Amino acid sequence: MKFSENWLREFVNPPQSTKELVEQLTMAGLEVDGFEPVASDFSDVVVGEIVSVDKHPDAEKLVVCKVDGGSEQFQVVCGAPNARPGIKIPFALVGAKLSGSKIKKAKLRGVESFGMLCSERELGLSDSHEGLMELPADAPVGDNIREYLQLEDAIIDLDLTPNRSDCLGIKGLARETGLLNELDVNYPEIPPVLATIDDTFPVELANPETCPRFVGRVFRNINLQAETPLWMKEKLRRCDVRSIDPVVDVTNYIMLELNHPMHAYDLACLTDKIIVRQSTAGEKITLLDSQEITLHEDTVLITDGSGPIGMAGVMGGLTTSVTSETNDIFLECAWFAPTSIAGQARSYGLNTDAAHRFERGVDWQGQQEAMERATALLLDITGGEAGPIIDTVVPENLPSLPDVPLRASRIKRLLGVAIDDVSVEGMLQRLSFKFVRADAADDTHWLVKAPSHRFDIAIEADLIEEISRVYGYNTLPVRTPQSSLAMPELPESHLTLPRIRDQLVARGYQESISYSFVDPAVEALLDPEQRPIELANPLSGDMSVMRTTLWTGLIKSLIYNLNRQQNRVRLFEVGLRFRQKNPDNVLTFDGISQDKTIAGVACGPRAAENWATDAQAIDFYDIKGDLESVLGLSGDVFEFRAGAHPALQSGQVADVYRDDELVGHVGLLDPRVQKKLDIRVPIYLFELKIDCIITKMVPEAAPLSRFPEVRRDLAIIVDRAVEAINVRKCVNSVADSSLTNLKLFDVYQGKGIDPNRKSLALGLTFRHTSRTLTDEEINHSISKIVASLEADFGATLRN
Repeated sequence: MKFSENWLREFVNPPQSTKELVEQLTMAGLEVDGFEPVASDFSDVVVGEIVSVDKHPDAEKLVVCKVDGGSEQFQVVCGAPNARPGIKIPFALVGAKLSGSKIKKAKLRGVESFGMLCSERELGLSDSHEGLMELPADAPVGDNIREYLQLEDAIIDLDLTPNRSDCLGIKGLARETGLLNELDVNYPEIPPVLATIDDTFPVELANPETCPRFVGRVFRNINLQAETPLWMKEKLRRCDVRSIDPVVDVTNYIMLELNHPMHAYDLACLTDKIIVRQSTAGEKITLLDSQEITLHEDTVLITDGSGPIGMAGVMGGLTTSVTSETNDIFLECAWFAPTSIAGQARSYGLNTDAAHRFERGVDWQGQQEAMERATALLLDITGGEAGPIIDTVVPENLPSLPDVPLRASRIKRLLGVAIDDVSVEGMLQRLSFKFVRADAADDTHWLVKAPSHRFDIAIEADLIEEISRVYGYNTLPVRTPQSSLAMPELPESHLTLPRIRDQLVARGYQESISYSFVDPAVEALLDPEQRPIELANPLSGDMSVMRTTLWTGLIKSLIYNLNRQQNRVRLFEVGLRFRQKNPDNVLTFDGISQDKTIAGVACGPRAAENWATDAQAIDFYDIKGDLESVLGLSGDVFEFRAGAHPALQSGQVADVYRDDELVGHVGLLDPRVQKKLDIRVPIYLFELKIDCIITKMVPEAAPLSRFPEVRRDLAIIVDRAVEAINVRKCVNSVADSSLTNLKLFDVYQGKGIDPNRKSLALGLTFRHTSRTLTDEEINHSISKIVASLEADFGATLRN
């Protein structure tokens, strides 16, 4: 929000300079983004009047003006299209300084020119330079333009937090400034304007939960051709609001001054009565900006007999808009529940000053005051007649003011300083908070009621925050917190995420962090079996669903790197994925599973470019090895079984299991998906559920055997479909504790072997802890193993 410092000082004039005032507001919680002068640094510019205009004898686009500068008349050559006799304009005299340049006597195409006629851009007021800046007809010729326009002013840009919408108007800012400086505020007197006609227009509140108050007034015979006063135009301009016509200017002025958005309707275009209701899906409305909107359900609408005429709290409709032909208007100032307006403008791609205020909340007791203020200004500018104010209200649906308890002991505990009761009560009074004091045996209690403009005050902590602001954040004592700290329990059986991250980084991966909101098209390619959760108000179309897999964000980051000549990419991410437990049911919070997962992507050469090794692309076993190094941290056994996944290539995908529980997947991205994502190199991915891998096996110490070990090698022939993991399980199931190591060291398919079978070479190591094993014991164990393999897989010994 931008505002004029001079406008604020009309209400309350603290002794601080602009810089000090800005610092004070920031320290009070009203953060200032910046400030700048309203005009550039210039001098010797006065109010001038063009007395006559003659054609330039040697240039079609130039004219020769005679300008009255107050003390004498000057000849000035000018090229502005709106230069004409009788208008008053800013006139830079010879010797004036504009933006660092000095105005000198000059000769333009053979005609002498004594000075310069200025546009708004030359004075640094705005970027407008289409013509001369025209001043009001009553501007005193010869007066210094800086003094006449009161240009010794600054534009201050505030960035308010959502709970301080009471400061979105000059009145609220003045109230806050007066509070901080213990000064009285000179609020404008707003006497009631008596009705001179009896005309009214009926209003019905069909849904008072969203709009419990609607204040309206009829105006007749207003003159839309009247000129908005310069002082109002300048205040609007300095608040970054463009002057349009007297009616719009007055409503904008009231919004900026009193923080009450208003809207005017052409009375002749209204039919039957105004009804404030909720929309039905599919209704259409054409807004003031000529944009046709198809409404979804439950948007708050202003309607009449012809249908929707305004989107409540956001923007009015075109069909009832005020035009230059309007003579009679119906002026509205309503209160809408913030929850009914919040998000509505964004859901339609709109952003208006009214919506910004209504969705944060405005004072629900100030509508009549705003209407009286607008009436006085409007009648003063446009003339005309005003009817009585009609306040259509459903009191039981208006907000209530809660009684909030406050304790002196709690203030001391939270702020770290004891503030005496008199000071606390003084602060509450300056905040316009009503209170009742109740002294307890060892403490002071207050029951506090906030005013209607401070609807953000709901609990004791809110009151203590206000006291800390008024007391001054920078005057609160700075103390080192003291607390008894206990070392948290860290069981050995728990594998920490930092350890997993370190392991992946050691394997050459880098951690990525991506949004949980993803592109539905990419999501459908990578996890087509899951129905993603759609967002009601997405930031954009490519961030409109919640991710069901971390691969979506990781692949986006990978593509970003590949497009920037990074041919070797290793990324991982730890985060939540969001899935519906039962997609056929109505979506509720309890129906969403949030699984913490770790996922990774890899592509490119196996090793970074170097002189010692050839560039070889990674394959399935590289990323499987990376995954095994992570899973090995748990000390438990994980199984990789041939699996299937809709986004991974068949034959190069494995499911990861722990004790027969599915932990995750690893494999090669399906070439069809790869092509649709426009990726030119093979991509390998993995994803694991963290809860299934963080349980760690605690190692147990055991003495080393002092006796020799014996190794026997077996070469068996089995069907090609037999998996090595199942052979391992079979051997371990029949071997006794003397088998200390089992290793598959060769797989052979080829000459001398049935094409439908393969040869597996197993290395078996035996050792006993208390004695030397005999050949008979080892042969017995080997015989049992061979017999079991033959029974389970039809294995035979290879000759």
